[in-house]
Amino acid sequence: MADEFRLHLKEITSPGVNHFAVTASDSVDFAFKPRALYVSVAGTAVIVDEDDVAVSYTLAAGSVVPFRAKRVNSTGTTATLVAWY
Repeated sequence: MADEFRLHLKEITSPGVNHFAVTASDSVDFAFKPRALYVSVAGTAVIVDEDDVAVSYTLAAGSVVPFRAKRVNSTGTTATLVAWY
């Protein structure tokens, strides 16, 4: 498939080009820092930032969380997420 944007720089505001299923963990950070999280199944997600601050969010299915999380904690997380990077 032709990619008309292949020569464009990939910046933080660019859309993701890869993705992975989020495996929540209370101690293991993501291998890749995502640009955003997509909520495939509604629920609660405990999202951890760069400073190790964890905040619980109630998320609707189909929503996008435009946050560069370093981890999603398993304790307290019921949502199913996909990371875009």
